[in-house]
Amino acid sequence: MSLELSHFLESHKDSLSPLLILTHDYPDPDALASAFALQHLAELNGGIKSRIVYGAVIGRIENQEMVRLLKIPAHKIRPSDFRKHASVALVDTQPGFDNNSFPRGKNPSIIIDQHVVGPLPDADFKLINTDAGATSMLLARELLDLDVEIPVRLATALVYGILSDTLDFYRTAKQETVDTYMRLVPSCDVHMLAHIQNPSRPRKFFRDLARCIARSRIRQKLLVSHLGEVDNPDLVAQMADFLMACEGMQWTFCTGRHGENLHVSLRTSNREVEAGPVLRDIVNHPRHAGGHGQIAGGRFRVGKSQGEEVWEKTEMMLTERLVNRLHLRSNTEFQSLVDFGISKRTEG
Repeated sequence: MSLELSHFLESHKDSLSPLLILTHDYPDPDALASAFALQHLAELNGGIKSRIVYGAVIGRIENQEMVRLLKIPAHKIRPSDFRKHASVALVDTQPGFDNNSFPRGKNPSIIIDQHVVGPLPDADFKLINTDAGATSMLLARELLDLDVEIPVRLATALVYGILSDTLDFYRTAKQETVDTYMRLVPSCDVHMLAHIQNPSRPRKFFRDLARCIARSRIRQKLLVSHLGEVDNPDLVAQMADFLMACEGMQWTFCTGRHGENLHVSLRTSNREVEAGPVLRDIVNHPRHAGGHGQIAGGRFRVGKSQGEEVWEKTEMMLTERLVNRLHLRSNTEFQSLVDFGISKRTEG
């Protein structure tokens, strides 16, 4: 049993309160659940008051439903938040990552994360486990080890955080993660969980899905789709996950333009390979990308004022770098996913 986080919160309660809990800019279920759990632990261990914030938007319909139904008090960050909160906890992200709004050159009080790092960042307390499968698992394990009753809404959030980040355990075979999930399930609301996982979707989602499929190209075991302009960057990751269901694919790579940035997501079905290092190898700077296990993502600035030619050139450059990085055969070329399916049926 390890309760290092709880002991730290209890012994530093006077200096930590009020605590700013910061996720990455576009928080996913794992980040939201982890922040929610840390807020509960902070209150439980010393009455530490806290505020959960994120830098951009909560994009996916599922994530919006999660926040709404579970009443997660997550707020868009305000310029005054860092002035009002001397202590900051980074959850599901780290200083120096390009996916959060934490000021450069400062050190947080707490870091809780599962992502691959180089040198360990400075913080008063660090809980970083790259084998966890989900950051939610780290917080859930802390709550379970405390042997206290976990509120239904929080247990439901943690269950969904684990399920979504492991893609229903497809991305991890760690028994500890599965065991943690199984211990949480009796405390969660499965009906509410089902509603979060299966929300009503606007018609635009299906237009985006159709565009993704229409733009998908296959080359050996790689499937690539450049989505163009997207309303929220979460769609890029969502489409990369969806395309992994395509028979015979080991890699999917999606990009989407949002504001001044090109957002990228990489997925692999190969459990012997880390997606993060592959993606970092093809972007211009390692801090533009990160990941854990079979998933990776990132963003970098292209410039909103740039013309179509510059955006397309950037997308093609990344695709070519990925082809080279994966050592695909030079005598092969990309083929439309739709045409590929037709040709296969014709050949059969």
